[in-house]
Amino acid sequence: MGELVTVTGADCESDIGAIVDIYQHQMGNAALLFDDIPGYAPGFRVVANTMTSQSRIALTLGLPPSASTADLIAYWRDYFSESPMLAPREVADGPILNNVLQGPEIDLRRFPVPLWHEHDGGRYIGTGSLVIQRDPDSEWVNGGTYRVQLQGDRDVSLYISKGKHGQLIMQKYWDRGLPCPVAISCGHDPLLVIAGGAELPFGVSEYDAIGGMAGAPLELLKGPTTGLPIPANAEIVIEGEIHQGDLVPEGPFGEFTGYYATGAAENPRVRVTSVLYRNDPIILGNVPAVPPNDDTYFGGYLRSALLWNQLERAGIPGIRGVWAHEAGGGHYWFTISIDQLYPGHSKQVGTAAQACHVGAYCNKYIVVVDADIDPTNTDQVIWAMCSRVDPPVDVEMLQRCWSTGLDPTAHRAGQGFLNSRMVIDACRPWERIRDFPMVARASKGSQEEVRRKFPHLFDDAGHPVPAQPAGDAR
Repeated sequence: MGELVTVTGADCESDIGAIVDIYQHQMGNAALLFDDIPGYAPGFRVVANTMTSQSRIALTLGLPPSASTADLIAYWRDYFSESPMLAPREVADGPILNNVLQGPEIDLRRFPVPLWHEHDGGRYIGTGSLVIQRDPDSEWVNGGTYRVQLQGDRDVSLYISKGKHGQLIMQKYWDRGLPCPVAISCGHDPLLVIAGGAELPFGVSEYDAIGGMAGAPLELLKGPTTGLPIPANAEIVIEGEIHQGDLVPEGPFGEFTGYYATGAAENPRVRVTSVLYRNDPIILGNVPAVPPNDDTYFGGYLRSALLWNQLERAGIPGIRGVWAHEAGGGHYWFTISIDQLYPGHSKQVGTAAQACHVGAYCNKYIVVVDADIDPTNTDQVIWAMCSRVDPPVDVEMLQRCWSTGLDPTAHRAGQGFLNSRMVIDACRPWERIRDFPMVARASKGSQEEVRRKFPHLFDDAGHPVPAQPAGDAR
């Protein structure tokens, strides 16, 4: 389909990370498959840059590759409204059992794990990974996308932000004096990465959600040492245990905020009990970096839909559009367009948005605009901020809000992190809404008329056609 570039001979230490960094910052660039990696067995490969194409994101969700931004947001709105779930199917065998290593056979350095950013504290086998845990109080299986650093031949480490489901489950085992069993899938259908970052409610399994998204049950089998359900068609799975107080230096790592935000810190070690991989395995890289990046494009559609639905469930009317800006990593900046229906409506939307679950974590800016502004169009949003905001009246500052150590401006609060944020009401003032200056643009009716009369000037989507080389002016 012209969506993949194969790269041979790229080195894990420097080449792969730099190539991915160059490719991932523009939507529409090809995915990258790294093969014939120096120093590693033939067939051991790495794929990255999978989510920097709207068409590839659409294909992953089972939508036509021509799906628009609005189509993708609508997909997630419908999904989270209806929440279709389909339980996984247990199988006895699968490609992941092609190779099973235990005891002295375990050697994680056989895999071509890249140094994704040149100042990372080590190589990360888990960026597009799914960390699988079972809640000890129930049969709920959680899958979260957390970063996983190689810590030698037989160990890896995890970074999980405070308050995330994986950390809460881990603590439950430790409170019982038990190690937490864990399985880490490091290569698979990118749909698993999307589900792992979908911020599903506590107690809802990503496996059930994946079945609902795909319209077919995910095939799982029991891990040989943990008994945890693992994807039968995964590329590489690491099983192990996490003991309380067993910490190792982890990081720094270039994160979705665009910084080596956390520095080197002590984080939980996973003592590996088995390594499973299929023949010719492929590590899936979903690499954070200066946004927009491979880790943030798909999250914009997903979090936009989540916030839209959460606002409506809070009883707030008039929402016309939501966009989690990719330059904000899908977290820092939300723009919400509304039909103003009553005094105080726009301020209500902004303050409610930062309090909803998806808007509460690691947010910095909530911008509310009128319905004539496309929230996905940065120029329009900035224009509204410049022309409709009176800062002393329309800007609210909030302090001591939920954040993460990945946020370079957050400050430590005990075991967690807090930040401050801004709610900007960029709507026309309610008391002047009828006499506010008229926007100086051709009306929609006029635009439709000229598109009808001069079809050669516009493409099928109504956009201006590119200029053609000039001919004889006569």
